[in-house]
Amino acid sequence: MRVISGKARGTKLQGPSTDETRPITDRAKDALFNIISYELADCRFLDLFAGTGGVGIEALSRGAKCATFIELSKQIYTDLNYNIERTHFKLQATMHNYDAFKFMQESKQQFDIIFVAPPQWKNLCQEAMNMLCKNIHLLANDGIVITQHDPIEKVEIDSKILVEYDKRVYGGVQFNFYKRP
Repeated sequence: MRVISGKARGTKLQGPSTDETRPITDRAKDALFNIISYELADCRFLDLFAGTGGVGIEALSRGAKCATFIELSKQIYTDLNYNIERTHFKLQATMHNYDAFKFMQESKQQFDIIFVAPPQWKNLCQEAMNMLCKNIHLLANDGIVITQHDPIEKVEIDSKILVEYDKRVYGGVQFNFYKRP
C-alpha cells in the first residue's frame, strides 16, 4: 500500500494489522482518483469506514482541503493514525474512532465528497447508503457520494435523494457515483 500521487507520492502506508479491512488496490485507487481529480481541489472529504486511510490520504495528497476519517476498530484506528502521521497530514485530518452510522446521524458537518466502503458481504453498504439518504445534510449541494463494494453486491438508492451518474468495475471492486437529482 502506498500513496500514488500528489504531495505524499510514494509514501508507503502501513497495512491493516488485522483482517477486518480490505485495502483498496493501487489500480482501483488510481482509477478512482483519475475519475474524481477535478472534484478534489479544496474539497472536504469524508472517508466512512476508513480502514487504514488509504483513500482519504490519497485525497489529501491530491489536493483535498481536509479529510475526516471514521473507523470503528480500535486496532485499525491505530494503523490509520500511524499513516496520517507518516504522511504529515495531521493538520488536515480529523480522525474519529467511532461508529460510521452514529457519525452520520449526529454530525452537522457538510462534505463535498463522501466515500463509503464498509466491510463486504454484511449488507452494510446498503445500510450506510440508507442512513446517508436520511442524513443528506452531510452532502454539499454539488457534492458527490462514492460507494466501493463487490460487483455482486447490489445497492438500491432512493432516486429522489441521490441519483447514480456513473459506475465502474475494476476486477472485484465496483465504484458507484451519486449526486443530488
